[in-house]
Amino acid sequence: MFLNKRIIKCLSRACALALLTICVTACGKQADPKLQSYKDSMTEFYNKLSEYDSSINSIDPDSETAGDELLVVLDEMNETYKNMAAIEIPEEFSGISDIAVEAADYLDKANEFYHQAYDGDFDSDSEMLASQYYQRANDRVLIMLQVLHGQVPEGEGITVETESTYEISTIEDESTDGE
Repeated sequence: MFLNKRIIKCLSRACALALLTICVTACGKQADPKLQSYKDSMTEFYNKLSEYDSSINSIDPDSETAGDELLVVLDEMNETYKNMAAIEIPEEFSGISDIAVEAADYLDKANEFYHQAYDGDFDSDSEMLASQYYQRANDRVLIMLQVLHGQVPEGEGITVETESTYEISTIEDESTDGE
């Protein structure tokens, strides 16, 4: 079974994008231990993604074992994403908690469909679905990286809502009811 060169290229690009800026660092002031632990965990996560990128890039797409090799890397990556989503996210980054879970869920789906594509007879429809889920997972990881670096996430389909402490109201103003 031969691994589609396009899939190797797509996977490599997605990993490369996710790994453009691996380092998650504190900005000069002393961080609290939970925050530092989270940042360290995320640095480890992005370092592992870099290793997976290297592994995927080293697969010979013309090899008869290419599909099996890819599935081994994807299985490991899937576990890494699940572990990342399970990390307790500190309040400073609470906005990415759902995104972390989504990333892990999408990679799990990608892994499932890559197995359907490459276990047994090749299935191009499963490969195409897997590639789409893989891209969604990596898009979320990129959003997380932007937030961890203190940037406002941007990109297609991204909406950022901010709250001003001056605009938050937890009690309805009775004088405006019915007026």
